[in-house]
Amino acid sequence: MLDYDLVIIGGTAAGRYAALTATNFPARVALVEPLSHSQDLPAEGKEPIDFGLRYSQTLREAARFAHQLGRPHLGVSWGAGPIELRFEGARKWAEGVVSNLSEIDALGVLAARGVDIIFGNGEFVVEPDLAVIAGDRKLRSRAYLLACPTMPAIPNIEGLSSVGFFTSETVGELAKLPQLPKSLAVIGADPSGVEVAQTFSRLGSAVTLVVKSSHILAKEDREAAGLVQAGMEAEGVRILTATEVTQARVIEGKKWIQAGPRAIEAEEIFLAAGRGYNFAALNLEAAGVKFSDRGLILNEKLQTTNSRIYAIGDVAGGYPFPHIANCEAAVAVKNALFLPLFHIDYRGIPWAIFSDPQLARVGLTEAQARRRFGDDLIVAREHFKNVERAQMSGETTGFCKIVGRRNGDILGATIVGPQAAELIQAIAFAVRHGMKVEAIAELPYIWSSFSAINGQTAAIWESQRFQSNIFLQNLWENLFHWRRYWK
Repeated sequence: MLDYDLVIIGGTAAGRYAALTATNFPARVALVEPLSHSQDLPAEGKEPIDFGLRYSQTLREAARFAHQLGRPHLGVSWGAGPIELRFEGARKWAEGVVSNLSEIDALGVLAARGVDIIFGNGEFVVEPDLAVIAGDRKLRSRAYLLACPTMPAIPNIEGLSSVGFFTSETVGELAKLPQLPKSLAVIGADPSGVEVAQTFSRLGSAVTLVVKSSHILAKEDREAAGLVQAGMEAEGVRILTATEVTQARVIEGKKWIQAGPRAIEAEEIFLAAGRGYNFAALNLEAAGVKFSDRGLILNEKLQTTNSRIYAIGDVAGGYPFPHIANCEAAVAVKNALFLPLFHIDYRGIPWAIFSDPQLARVGLTEAQARRRFGDDLIVAREHFKNVERAQMSGETTGFCKIVGRRNGDILGATIVGPQAAELIQAIAFAVRHGMKVEAIAELPYIWSSFSAINGQTAAIWESQRFQSNIFLQNLWENLFHWRRYWK
């Protein structure tokens, strides 16, 4: 007899979301929660799940709001001096918000919904049957779900460990320092690095961002990433591209990094070098689960190489965005509890990088689409300066780009500019449901709203497709000529 229908090895917000999703069905579910990640147990130094992510995002919003108030547009005057954001006030605001958010996915909520919470580190055993050992309990289930956390990747930089640094896991500690760092070096091209660099620059730190690639956000549309980079540099962030950090040292009580030919002093260091994986403690190899440096090997049903074990979130690879992990959880839970009939489709899942301007994307970039489809493409872009609401609000930086095949299929879209994370949703909906570009063009948009840029871009795309069809142009021209001639 099995103990459960589903055992989730958690430690992440995605794991708790999966457990909550499973409670919608009359199934018996257990959540294995590592002691080191539980805010529900009293312990010195423990922080809520996803604390660093939520804390840094809230701090970023405070910095963005102060920056917006200080912009000299719309004829608004706030007095003789510039708007000042007090670091201590922003920090207290962030702590209050994170405290409120932690109640949403508290373990008490899950327990009240019928989830068995087991504290401990999960480990697979295969004798006599597949099971998970957690604490002093052996949990046997029909299916298992891996939703465990990954760790920040630490690059091989001489002296870095002895110098000390912060990561996305400890960004809350960086923000809790008694004094705002006068200087901050951000190493790596992970999106969190861009957000942290801009946030602390607006808080008052002198920030240097160092990346190996030729531009920041190398996985995104180059034109859009370049606009974000230009905006950050205009605000005072020093960005060193095509540069590798080779050494870190403390000299006369001060931290220094060697970035290419430059020696840079930095009061604190923040690493944004991606995520690393440590599966040894789970004993996955004994369970027949294969993995690589990029994460677990999964099929489109989110099954590992052991069909009874599923995985979601960071361990699945890709960008570690919570909403993507939640989308994966909805698919994996249904497959695990019933039959593996559901597939994950990433094409219609958007994501955003909360820089300023924001950068949001769904589907392929222009470069990715050209590599895959060659000349069977039409690319259209519209700039925010041509949108009425953008002109009224004084936020005209940015553009919307739609990439589609000539038959109207939407391959991808990128928006960089105000409210990009909100605007991309409509295009993502169209992609997810197989709609054509014309569906976006024909949708009436509220006047005057930023969302009009979606319709204007789609209309430009439709116009470009018509102009590229010489046969159709000649046909209509002859028709109109014939009608005028015969009155």
